[in-house]
Amino acid sequence: MQRTDWEQLSEPVRAAIEVRTGPVRAASTVSAGKNSAIAAVLETATVSVFIKGLRVDDPRVAGQVRESVVSPYVRELSPKLFWRTEVEGWSLLGFQVASGRHANYAPGSLDIPKVVDAIRRLAQIRCPDLPELKRAETRWAGFVDTADLPLLRGDTLLHTDYAPDNILIDGSNASLIDWAWPTLGAAFIDPGCLIIRLIFAGHTPEEAERCVAPTQAWRSAAPEAIDVCAAALAGMWAEIAETERISWKQQMAESAAAWHAYRRQPQRCQFEAADR
Repeated sequence: MQRTDWEQLSEPVRAAIEVRTGPVRAASTVSAGKNSAIAAVLETATVSVFIKGLRVDDPRVAGQVRESVVSPYVRELSPKLFWRTEVEGWSLLGFQVASGRHANYAPGSLDIPKVVDAIRRLAQIRCPDLPELKRAETRWAGFVDTADLPLLRGDTLLHTDYAPDNILIDGSNASLIDWAWPTLGAAFIDPGCLIIRLIFAGHTPEEAERCVAPTQAWRSAAPEAIDVCAAALAGMWAEIAETERISWKQQMAESAAAWHAYRRQPQRCQFEAADR
């Protein structure tokens, strides 16, 4: 998505933001991320604020609404949301600026255990069944048999989008950003979402599963439930790749399909029996 710089915003929009931030002394557009028309760090005399925004008629605004609603519950893992506003056709969010760099998922990366630990910590957070949140058994209903959907059901708050751009590594800590798709469901779904990203980064499906194995959610999940998760994610990414023929989305669909195929191999059960 083409970015709109601070200087390109109209005077009323900038004034509405400065009411909340104070006078902006410097602004730098952020290049990372794919789903915001505005993404910039604003510097004032007293504070730095990260702003992101979309036109109010953009369908992705629903993701920003979900992000603002879930924000109070994920402050232990994510930058604080200072404010949300709409002005002159823009939907805008203002966040605490988080330090760190984006995660590296390559085989052998020391970032991976930090991300897995963030998933573990997220699974311990309680979040109510807010109207804006998706439910796993509803979100993936079109991709698996109806009889299997209860296996995805749960009350764990899930991030579900572990793209490296959505993770900030700062020392031993991994922060989660861009909560466009928060979902309530079974706790093992988030490890499954990370597995596909790891395969995309060069891991084999077996290696990727071993990366997430330390989480209690993964160890306690029934193999048949994980199989359903793999099928659901493979179906979702296949549909995304078919709808938007973009190279990285095609590769994500291939990664999801590779994990789904691995879950269907009989010899996989031997590895799971040994791990458990």
